[in-house]
Amino acid sequence: MSARQTAARKKTPGLRVKRIYEPASADDGYRVLVDRLWPRGISKEKAHLDAWLKEVAPSDGLRKQFHGQAETWKEFVAAYARELKEEQARSAAAQLRERAKHEPVTLLYAARDENHNNAVALKELLERSH
Repeated sequence: MSARQTAARKKTPGLRVKRIYEPASADDGYRVLVDRLWPRGISKEKAHLDAWLKEVAPSDGLRKQFHGQAETWKEFVAAYARELKEEQARSAAAQLRERAKHEPVTLLYAARDENHNNAVALKELLERSH
C-alpha cells in the first residue's frame, strides 16, 4: 500500500465526486472512474485510479440522450437509477456503497458540467439507497 493510500484511509469515510482532470490528493481515498469511456487527454498513470467501473456508468444510449442537458436532469437520474438495478451495475454499486462506509471513495468523471454528470447522480443514488 502506498503512502498516499495509507494516509487516505485515515480520512473520513464517504462518497466524494471529482473531475478526473483535477490533481489526485491524499484525501481522495479510493479513486474510481465511473465513466464508460476513457477521458480524453489523460494517461492512466496521471489518473491515479484504483478502479475503473464501467458497470456503474450510464449506458451509451442514456449518455448520448442526456449529454449535459441540465433541463432533463431529473429524467436522466430516474433513467440512470433504473439502469443501476441491472445485475452487474447493482453489484458494483453495492461494492462502492460498502467501501464508502469504511474509507473515502472518490467518484471520478470527465464531463465539463460539475453539477450535472453521472458521478453526481451516482453519488446521490448511492446515498439515497443506504
